[in-house]
Amino acid sequence: MEQIYVTGHRNPDTDSIVSAMAYAALRNAVGDRQYVAARLGHLSDETRLILNHFGFEPPLYIKSMRTQVLDLDYDIPPILHEAVTLGRAWEAMEADQHVSAIPIADDEGYLKGLLTAGDIAACDIRTIEDSELREIPIFNILSVLEGQLLGETEELVNTITGEVVLALPQETGLPPFRKRDTILVCGNQPDMLQQAVDFGVNCVILCQAELPEHIRTMSRNTCIISTPYDGYQAMRRLFQAIPVSRLLQPREQLQVFHLEDFIDDVREVVLQSRYRSYPILDNQERVVGTLSRYHLIRPRRKQVVLVDHNEAAQSVPGLEQAEVLAIIDHHRLADIQTKNPIYFRNEPVGSTCTIVAGMYQERGLMPSGKLAGLMAAAIVSDTVMFKSPTSTPRDRKMAERMAHIAGISLEDLGRKIFSASTPEEKPVEQLLFTDFKEFHIAGHDLGVSQITCVDSDRQLERKGEFLALMEKTKTEHEYSMMILMLTDVLIEGSKILCLGGEDIFQQAFNVELKDHEAFLPKVMSRKKQIIPMLSALWG
Repeated sequence: MEQIYVTGHRNPDTDSIVSAMAYAALRNAVGDRQYVAARLGHLSDETRLILNHFGFEPPLYIKSMRTQVLDLDYDIPPILHEAVTLGRAWEAMEADQHVSAIPIADDEGYLKGLLTAGDIAACDIRTIEDSELREIPIFNILSVLEGQLLGETEELVNTITGEVVLALPQETGLPPFRKRDTILVCGNQPDMLQQAVDFGVNCVILCQAELPEHIRTMSRNTCIISTPYDGYQAMRRLFQAIPVSRLLQPREQLQVFHLEDFIDDVREVVLQSRYRSYPILDNQERVVGTLSRYHLIRPRRKQVVLVDHNEAAQSVPGLEQAEVLAIIDHHRLADIQTKNPIYFRNEPVGSTCTIVAGMYQERGLMPSGKLAGLMAAAIVSDTVMFKSPTSTPRDRKMAERMAHIAGISLEDLGRKIFSASTPEEKPVEQLLFTDFKEFHIAGHDLGVSQITCVDSDRQLERKGEFLALMEKTKTEHEYSMMILMLTDVLIEGSKILCLGGEDIFQQAFNVELKDHEAFLPKVMSRKKQIIPMLSALWG
């Protein structure tokens, strides 16, 4: 069953993480078991605190939605051990006409090489001129001949070596063997059999005949194997006893791919080579299948549901190679395009979790107490305890409903979330990029970071460090503007640090920047109070 990833934006905040978890849980609860919550970045201290408080593990961390080898419908042929007979390998190929090569592995499942139908055919042709078998395990011979070992030799035999010779029934005069390293194939020919045993050939293959009792009981060095096949069939089948390890293309000469390899990279390699099949390995270097050129024609794309965003720059890398199935959001419409119609739900509320909680209600499904508490915390966080201008009566009502199900107090929950002070020793880089978003507006690229706190003055003591990192980031990414919002819950406003486009900022917000700093009272929302003003000014 294909997994469908539900993910929020990069540098995820609590609402982004929890809405992904809640939506995946909703879909799975109504029977769609393949939905998996995912995240695109590290958890903030606030989010980690909330997850721990309600007893949840963080969602799966994913780095890209680019199509990988694991997304292909690659072949899964039988993986044979290196000691398997050539005959068994051929049977495996005959059983599935789509299989053109079979991976050969050792006891631990590690790739030893690749065996193709061409390798088997070449071996068959060589036996016309070279009819000698060398150190073939006796178990292999018994298997391909469906044979039975008749009596025991003076010493136990593990392998058989010798030139394969067929004794014709009408043959008279000198015997057809000249050396002990001979594997004699004969039928009901007692005299020929007696000569072979007396001479001490290595092995006799007795075809459709009984072994005389006096030979069975006599002391001998000749290994005798009976088979139900006739002489010609037995002779051809003997060569099928060769272990596949002697014919395969060794691992060192093969081009292999891993499940995590990206299809773009794989395609480049395949176009420059002439192999028909390529072994596929997992992250433990164990073989899992084979890949051919036709698998790359129409690769299966990853499927994803986006929550809390609908802007490509904020989404997972490689989104253009994925199939977007749905978007659940509460932000402005942005630039994500899809090939097919999708389910799109965008509502003017303060938290994506408000929308997801409403979907539980629409489906007639009551979330568990733990999940309801988690969603209540996300709503409180994203609406800044309902003080954000994005907050609506519906947010408060839904948060109260979730808190009632969880048996918790919203006021206590809010104090727990916003009183978690930011450690002074935390690196400025971690503070700046915990809740950072990139925007593209009318040809302008800008980065906006937001830190929600109760101690904005203490955070501004590190103003020099913030500005230095902002300048570096602005230069590296060629931003027109870089903004840091220190949103203080207690004073209900944001202290702003701005680099680049300062005249634009001052004009947009009718405020004077002093040493790149300003205070915007009642400004609590990036998406509803910062971005719309800049968008309006830039047109």
